[in-house]
Amino acid sequence: MHAIRDKDRLLARVKRIAGQVAAIERALSEEADCSLTLQQVAAARGAISGLMEEIMAQHLREHVAGPDLADADRAARAEEVIALLHRYGR
Repeated sequence: MHAIRDKDRLLARVKRIAGQVAAIERALSEEADCSLTLQQVAAARGAISGLMEEIMAQHLREHVAGPDLADADRAARAEEVIALLHRYGR
């Protein structure tokens, strides 16, 4: 496994997302207003999407577009990313 660039910052984002999910749980438990709960869900979803985009960008820079990769390796890794996008990009 490689070292993740800006690991502390990414972990801080994950902790904020965990806080958002906890707020959703509280809202549901307390039967909060539906529109406010939906706003919290949308915010958490956006935060998770942003985290995924950032990690994907790091992966592309370091493991797909790296100048030291052979063309065959680069092509294989690009196909892996395409598969990931199809699987998780919904």
